[in-house]
Amino acid sequence: MGNSYSHRIDETEAGMRLDTFLGELTVLPSRNAAVKLILQGEVRVNGEIASKKHLLCEGDLVVFEMPEQTRTPLKGEYIPLDIRYEDDYLMVLSKQEDLVCHPSVGHETGTLVNALIAHCGIDHLGILQGDDRPGIVHRLDKDTTGLMLVAKDNETQAMLQDAIRIRSVDRRYITLVHGNIARDTGLVDAPIARDSRERMRMTISDAINARSSVTTFTVLERFDAGRFDNGYTLLECKLYTGRTHQIRVHMAYIKHPCVGDQLYGSGKLKADMQLTRQFLHSYRLSFEHPQTGEELEFLDALPEDLAACLVDLEDRSAGRTEEGERVLSELARMGRQ
Repeated sequence: MGNSYSHRIDETEAGMRLDTFLGELTVLPSRNAAVKLILQGEVRVNGEIASKKHLLCEGDLVVFEMPEQTRTPLKGEYIPLDIRYEDDYLMVLSKQEDLVCHPSVGHETGTLVNALIAHCGIDHLGILQGDDRPGIVHRLDKDTTGLMLVAKDNETQAMLQDAIRIRSVDRRYITLVHGNIARDTGLVDAPIARDSRERMRMTISDAINARSSVTTFTVLERFDAGRFDNGYTLLECKLYTGRTHQIRVHMAYIKHPCVGDQLYGSGKLKADMQLTRQFLHSYRLSFEHPQTGEELEFLDALPEDLAACLVDLEDRSAGRTEEGERVLSELARMGRQ
């Protein structure tokens, strides 16, 4: 007999084919092994045997049996964590760049999950997101930095995920994008699906499996064009949904890709100010503590590489907006602390 493995599909995984989703799990040795399990009728979605082409929906419960020898136990690894708040129920941390949130193909170790296990212990993390994602409430891309939530038990994890779903968790990001955005505020309401031709990319789509995706933005500062670029705009973005690569896809869709974005961006190193990762930082997180009811708010100053880009652009500033004065002054005070 094998071990039972279960995973609850979150909104970033919704729309994936079952075989694609299973093929990305590190608990299975290969995509062929995943397909074999499906064809053998070993994989159930919400209690029903599913085909490999089955499209997953948010909240689906995927369960399958697998041989004992295929399971690779998660292990704690002592990776430094920048913890901003911690109690018996949850943590708020600032994720560094080049850190994957949970194990996946090509990233079996060295992830945030491995660090959380070392810090909290595997038995002191919520597992509603799946056996391979203890503690995870929401995710940031590998090279996106900033504030994240971690849950230490299933009840807190469920309550935080519900709060995100009903949009009572306020998540705000700072990004530098290419070009000049004339209007001070804007909204992008464009559904996102996984690109059918390139698995690593997401795309704007009207396909049946595309997920509603809404991002609002506020201009903080504009920068004049230079020799190798057409200028830049610094934005605060607010998420109303949490799709994979959402801000990056939406900014590329409106022809203002994030500076440094290797997947959706310009591909021009000089125009990207020598950045080889996207200029995207989760700088503000506010929510009601699910267990105590306390209102919590956290701010996270820009990391050194992103802050350096803005210093380099100071002489080209075309002016800050009123909101930009407030946000950037607030972050500058934090940087001096």
